[in-house]
Amino acid sequence: MTPVELSRTVLRAVRRAVDEGELSVVVPVRAVVTPPGPGGCGDYATNIALQLARPAGRPARQVAEILRPHLTRSEGVADVAITGPGFLNIRLGGGAGASLVREIQRRRDAYGHGDILAGQIVPLRIPYDIRAEVVADTLVRIVATQGGRAEAHHIHIHPSRAEPAGTDPSQAKTAGNDPSPAEPPRTNAPQADPARPHRLHRPRPQITTLRPTPAPEDPTPLGPDAARWALLHPASHDRPRISADHLLQRESNPLFRVRYAHARTRALIRNAAALGCTGDPGDVPEDVPGGGELVGALAGYPAVLTQAALHRAPDRLARHLVTTADALLAFQHTVLPLGDEKPSAAHRARLALAEAAGTVLAGGLSLLGISAPDYL
Repeated sequence: MTPVELSRTVLRAVRRAVDEGELSVVVPVRAVVTPPGPGGCGDYATNIALQLARPAGRPARQVAEILRPHLTRSEGVADVAITGPGFLNIRLGGGAGASLVREIQRRRDAYGHGDILAGQIVPLRIPYDIRAEVVADTLVRIVATQGGRAEAHHIHIHPSRAEPAGTDPSQAKTAGNDPSPAEPPRTNAPQADPARPHRLHRPRPQITTLRPTPAPEDPTPLGPDAARWALLHPASHDRPRISADHLLQRESNPLFRVRYAHARTRALIRNAAALGCTGDPGDVPEDVPGGGELVGALAGYPAVLTQAALHRAPDRLARHLVTTADALLAFQHTVLPLGDEKPSAAHRARLALAEAAGTVLAGGLSLLGISAPDYL
């Protein structure tokens, strides 16, 4: 079961609770499903009970208790636990990993793309600064994955002003510094045109001012890939570290780990082909080193892309790629047969999972404007 399928399953559980008179709420359009956070358990978690608590007029944990049996009876769901103020933690039954891999195989580079910003124009105002320009260039691609269109415009910032002339500081945002929950940028309500009473003005998109902390020095000597990583990996409010460490082929270098993990997935596919083995989606047991972490990272990728687009924060994507790479590097040793061992269904399932990880790593690096070599 993919995150999208599980989201629909959660909404069906809400609808059943409403139809049976247990809840009096409007069934929401979507249910957010993500990997469990700290203190959570299972494969996925949803905050749907917290979302419905106020309209239902009940405590969130009580709403969660109402939804729990409906979710537990859903096909593909093995168990549901309630944690914290009312989070529903879902453990899937057989086929969860296989469905996820099939989804990635089907969508390829479009995996994780959504429509939360469909039809929206996202104006980005940036100073004449190399880091701001790289962030804006990356956000154009990330916003497009969610159906929006980002447009970057340069501005001149007077050193004595916090914001450019003519800007209302209360309306400006700096990418990556907004701690509020993710939500689509708001637009002004349409106003009637007095001259043309039967027409409405088009809503004006909210302008985002990108002012990330500038780099202490010119990063271009690092080369295009390392320079972009040095500017994009830190959060917007953090000062980038411009050093040759970004060029080192060592485990201490996050960029190297991400690109090396992608190269390892390509090597695994080549080596498997030499053994006459191809990937075939299947379940990977929880006790396989790195397997559960890798499935969780791949399943969480769509939510990360959404958050990166809504918060104008490409650093979220960069950090998630590091998490995915670390899981793959821990998992890679289990993929191919050892010694005289013959390729089995388990090996084919692990190979398919590794190949899916390679697809996500390559896609994420491409959005950051960084190459994903097959050999490293």
